[in-house]
Amino acid sequence: MSGDFDLTGKVCVVTGAGRGIGRGMAEGLARNGATVVLAGRTRATLEEAAAAIGERSMVQTADVSKAADVVALRDAAMTRFGKIDVLVNNAGVDPIFKGIERTSLEEWQHIIDVNLTGLFLCCKYIGGAIGKGGSVINVSSVAGHVGLVRSVPYCASKGGAELLTKALAIDWALRGVRVNTLAPGWVDTDLTHELLTHEVHGQRMLSGTPLGRFATPNDMAGGVVFLASDASAFMTGQSLVIDGGWTAG
Repeated sequence: MSGDFDLTGKVCVVTGAGRGIGRGMAEGLARNGATVVLAGRTRATLEEAAAAIGERSMVQTADVSKAADVVALRDAAMTRFGKIDVLVNNAGVDPIFKGIERTSLEEWQHIIDVNLTGLFLCCKYIGGAIGKGGSVINVSSVAGHVGLVRSVPYCASKGGAELLTKALAIDWALRGVRVNTLAPGWVDTDLTHELLTHEVHGQRMLSGTPLGRFATPNDMAGGVVFLASDASAFMTGQSLVIDGGWTAG
């Protein structure tokens, strides 16, 4: 394989890689030559993903909201491969669809802990180990660009991810490490399928998507390969929105 999108020899750490968007991204990176470190909380799903990818993969369980787990993930990848070139911060929890009056402090804190503090920890400890020419890709959401109904904690976490990315891109430019976000729209996964097929809520979201369908996890693979590769060598501090046109209206 050759060309701007070639990831041969690159070591990519992907969090939340056991299923859904994370697995789709990990498989896309591997198809383009990368070696992939699959991280997440559930070993069984990670091992299923690793089996699908093949020998250029490694499994490490980690809860990104715990600093010790993030450090252990970094150390395991460095011990096995000697370097980390790309970090894909995909691990996150979904919105709970409650008004703020009914949202508990515990619910707020859980979403912030995983989606924003987990992002901070992974950037600090794993991103800090990436050398010149490397790339950090923070998976945000359309909820980092527009407000969603009954989703205050989630939107706050993803809005924070967008601005964390811009600030970090400025800080790390002199290191030669690029930092961008990939912001998916509605993606049909095991976790979202029930919502997206709901006759009222699902149809409302589908009707607002100009391309007329929901995304699949594989629809995010091209974007993450672009951001990980030399094809985006002059792109940093930006957000790549892949939403079928949902935010265009």
